[in-house]
Amino acid sequence: MILEVAILNIKKGLSEDFEKSFQEAQSIIVSMKGYISHELKKCIEQEDKYILLVNWETVEDHDIGFRKSNAYQKWKTLLHHFYEPFPIVEHYK
Repeated sequence: MILEVAILNIKKGLSEDFEKSFQEAQSIIVSMKGYISHELKKCIEQEDKYILLVNWETVEDHDIGFRKSNAYQKWKTLLHHFYEPFPIVEHYK
């Protein structure tokens, strides 16, 4: 199992809108091959900061299966405009 970790810095004042969009977007990720589970946690110290943790069977399930899918285009449309700066995504085993 691989853990994907992304620190999400949301543009100031858009956290509520981000959370609403994420509610819709999470249905995309849960349908992907190799997906196991995910958690989105809001930072206590910084109002517009989150951490996204996604468990995948393999790195390829995330990097190729998800990121190269048509579904990822919808994910991008729903979420990517909220990030500032764009998050660094890392994988852990």
